[in-house]
Amino acid sequence: VYQFSQELALECYRVTKKFPSDERFALMQQIRRAAISVHLNIAEGCSRKSPNERNRYFEIARGSVIEIDSAIGISFKLEYVKLADLKPLGESIVNTFKLITGMIK
Repeated sequence: VYQFSQELALECYRVTKKFPSDERFALMQQIRRAAISVHLNIAEGCSRKSPNERNRYFEIARGSVIEIDSAIGISFKLEYVKLADLKPLGESIVNTFKLITGMIK
């Protein structure tokens, strides 16, 4: 899961590089922050001893995956990215979400 979340973060950076320069401090940064949040919350959650505490971090990470998905949807509608450019990111979002959900269960 850690490796998948890292790939998700890298893919978010690749996709947002194509955004217009006026989005540098808005949607682009929000997506990047959420992507890093997924990765870091998984890492931090794994260091916790209590199952409840671990799951809390994993749930935060899963929420950040949804945040990325929602922001990418807006980016697509604003025509910042093309559908073909989103295929690897979309797959990464789905895989990471499923894996985090499995960790929570």
